[in-house]
Amino acid sequence: MSRPCLHFRSLRASLSTLLLLLPLLAWGASLCAQAPHHAKRQGKLAKEQIQDLEELWRIATVTGDVATMDRLLSDDYVGISWTGRINNKAMQLDRVRNRTVAVEQMELNDMKIKVVGTIAIVTSRATVKGNSEDGSINGDFHYTHVIQRLPSGPWKITNLEATRIPAGEHMRRHDPPPAP
Repeated sequence: MSRPCLHFRSLRASLSTLLLLLPLLAWGASLCAQAPHHAKRQGKLAKEQIQDLEELWRIATVTGDVATMDRLLSDDYVGISWTGRINNKAMQLDRVRNRTVAVEQMELNDMKIKVVGTIAIVTSRATVKGNSEDGSINGDFHYTHVIQRLPSGPWKITNLEATRIPAGEHMRRHDPPPAP
């Protein structure tokens, strides 16, 4: 007779525990359901921050604003110009400060931003008017920025690669390739 009573008590204790845990389980399930929405919202926020950073970079490039450029570039920045010149952060800031590279106008088009965790990859087409130590930089360029979110919070440009688009070339970077 004591066995069924123990079994009933055990079952009753299990049911009581389950009833206490149900609200906690429901709360956890609602958090799991919200996670994709939260991640999507965070991704949208990151893309907006990157767009703002790209505009600050464009303005700093055109105005020769060394202080802003200094804030935007990471300490380990590496830039590869359209001529193949490799610049670190100090070299790039000197080029802007001394106006060895002087961009009068820059228009950004066809910008694509891909955010993967704390890294953003930006590809864009830039129409540029200006001069550098290598001569005229008037023309169209494709460029890629790699941007990293630092643990302290801000996004910083860690890499730049620019490629001149040959004159007369109208194919945009993100268009599908032409049919054979």
